[in-house]
Amino acid sequence: MNMYTKRCYFTGNLPPITNVPKLKYLILWGNKLSGNIPNSISNASMLKKVDLGDNLFSGPIPKTLGNLRHLERLRIVNNNLITGSATDHEWTFLSSLANCKHLRKIIVSGNLLSSVLPTYIGNLSKSLQYFYASQCELQGNIPMNIGDILSTFEGLQTLVSLDLSNNKLHGHIPESFDGLISLEFLDLCNNTLSGVIPKSLEKLLYLNYFNVSFNRLEGEIPTEGCFSNFSSTSFMKNSALCGPPRLLVPPCKNNNHENSQIIILHTFRYGLPAIGIVVVLIFLTIMYRRCQRRSTSLPIKDDLLSLKTLRRISHVELSQATNGFEESNMLGSGSFGYVYKGRLSDGMEVAIKVFNFQTEGAFRSFDIECDALRNIVHRNIVKVITCCSSVDFKALVLDYMSNGNLEEWLHSKNCFLDIKQRVDIMIDVAVAIEHLHNGYPTIIIHCDIKPSNILLDEDMVAHVGDFGIAKLLGEGEVMKQTMTLATIGYMAPETFTKKKPTDNLFAEEVTIRHWMECSLPKGAIEIADADLLRKEDEYFVVKANCISAIMELALNCSAELPEDRKDMKDVVVELKKIKRRLLNNIKHV
Repeated sequence: MNMYTKRCYFTGNLPPITNVPKLKYLILWGNKLSGNIPNSISNASMLKKVDLGDNLFSGPIPKTLGNLRHLERLRIVNNNLITGSATDHEWTFLSSLANCKHLRKIIVSGNLLSSVLPTYIGNLSKSLQYFYASQCELQGNIPMNIGDILSTFEGLQTLVSLDLSNNKLHGHIPESFDGLISLEFLDLCNNTLSGVIPKSLEKLLYLNYFNVSFNRLEGEIPTEGCFSNFSSTSFMKNSALCGPPRLLVPPCKNNNHENSQIIILHTFRYGLPAIGIVVVLIFLTIMYRRCQRRSTSLPIKDDLLSLKTLRRISHVELSQATNGFEESNMLGSGSFGYVYKGRLSDGMEVAIKVFNFQTEGAFRSFDIECDALRNIVHRNIVKVITCCSSVDFKALVLDYMSNGNLEEWLHSKNCFLDIKQRVDIMIDVAVAIEHLHNGYPTIIIHCDIKPSNILLDEDMVAHVGDFGIAKLLGEGEVMKQTMTLATIGYMAPETFTKKKPTDNLFAEEVTIRHWMECSLPKGAIEIADADLLRKEDEYFVVKANCISAIMELALNCSAELPEDRKDMKDVVVELKKIKRRLLNNIKHV
């Protein structure tokens, strides 16, 4: 039994929950429900997913949530909820969630928690993978003994994403974060953290997104391990960070002369006897690598091209996962093939993109996507699990995105995105593109950014997909001088106007960009999606200013001359400023 609604604009209080012993899903996000979340929610003891996000709930988060022993996902973002009672502001609900042994996601961002991060966070489920508490007005230090608090990380070794951004946290980043061995995503930006970035974080082998921008950090930025892949956007606007030039920070000062004298002295005293050992080791290493190259040069007989993964999936398994690529499992189609929803033998839901070998250029598109995605791991880019390749069959196996794509949400009568959600999607896409442009030595130009290629996960986080016509610029190539053939499409105008670049309104020399450029001076109401901006809206002026600012930015990004276009690093910063202005002026979006 499920209770699933979204954007139905229900109002008033949520009634007491009784007589629903088989209720497993309580999904009520995106309405206008207010008042307290009833303590009676614990009566639905079989609940697995609770999503009350994007409403007007206030008061404490009930600690009776801890009675939901089967709870896997709790999402209560963007309300006016506080931590515990109205007086003590303790995270009593969080301590109670220690009883939920299957809990994988806790998402409480955008509330009024306004307290110190509690020490008993370590009592949470050993299966917890995601903890999001951004924009919650959190105060105080991140506990320095967080390693001990998290049960020496035995309790949270499965944690994949930790978001404490846009709060009022201060003090140092704990050294003991290195115990979160599965961490892929860590966002601490827009706080008042000080001190150095701990070198211990270099041990986090899977960390692919790291953001400490807009803090008061100082000292040398670590460069080893995962830090070799981070770009300058991870460290912007801090007081005194230093490091390599590629991070756009000053070089670190060091005592090279003094150190060199010490090194010379130690070399004569201890180094000469070791030189022979070093030579032998170098020789052995060279011989080993030659042998390794011989062994890896043998032809691969399997029909699998692995992408940074040990998972092995055959054509037969993919056929079984999709019931023989049955039409009912088809999610969509494109120029080069079809996308199916599948369930692997271990129960994992995936999207399987099968390339049609009869279509000219399809297999070349497959090779391009493999090259582009081989080394990319990023929160806002669709994750490739693996791919299957034989003479006449090629397929990519991707993370499944349960909320479809942005085009469906913009142009379906049953879906609606409010202004904050659209701004969030813009930021997600901009962050992804900035990472493609600056995150690796090889610049990747997507060439096909449009709503149908922006996929939305269960938390409405946007992921850029479909790299079939992407361009990889080698060393020495200048991106701004590269002519790029791409599809007709401008993400920002379509997202906020709900007009497609291929609409009949646009013909010959009149493009969506020209139309927007001519119409924008008359006001955002002339171009905005009618469902998004109405003159009778309570916050009409604030929303109109937000849309106008984004449209101005869109015009800048799509200027005819490449050298006139804004750098994506600056675009990300501007979009985040626009979002902050919006949230500061609207209590409930």
